[in-house]
Amino acid sequence: MYKTPSQLPESARTALVNTLNDRLADGLDLHAAIKVAHWNVRGPQFPALHPLFEQFANQLALHNDSIAERAVTLGGLAHGTVRHVAKTSKIADYPNDVTRDLEHVKLLAERIDTYLAGIRESRSIGEKLGDTDTVDLLTGVVTEFEKNAWFLRATLS
Repeated sequence: MYKTPSQLPESARTALVNTLNDRLADGLDLHAAIKVAHWNVRGPQFPALHPLFEQFANQLALHNDSIAERAVTLGGLAHGTVRHVAKTSKIADYPNDVTRDLEHVKLLAERIDTYLAGIRESRSIGEKLGDTDTVDLLTGVVTEFEKNAWFLRATLS
């Protein structure tokens, strides 16, 4: 850990950086899955889903950047290589052979649920360690991606 403006003890910052890197891996993996769905979606829902998936990917890219920068601000390093993500992510592999619109919706909803579980876990760590800034950051992610998951589930209803 390097010197940082954070007032948190180094042990807390180390734990926070570790959990933020776990969420970064999940977020980068989910971003790739969303882009695959965006590129390959076909079916009657295409006109609505193609731009919606792009919107989700853009939102997630911003959150991934904020999570990585928070890890660095706390005195750590951000780990976001493809190989690291493949070893670390909790997001299920995304199938390469799906084209149907509602199948993509279902697959993304499941993966967003996994992503949100990890974000909530990291937010709890931030709460226990007294890092209100990380908690605020992750609460914003939860708020936005709960809404995104709701959009997807409403499409399946």
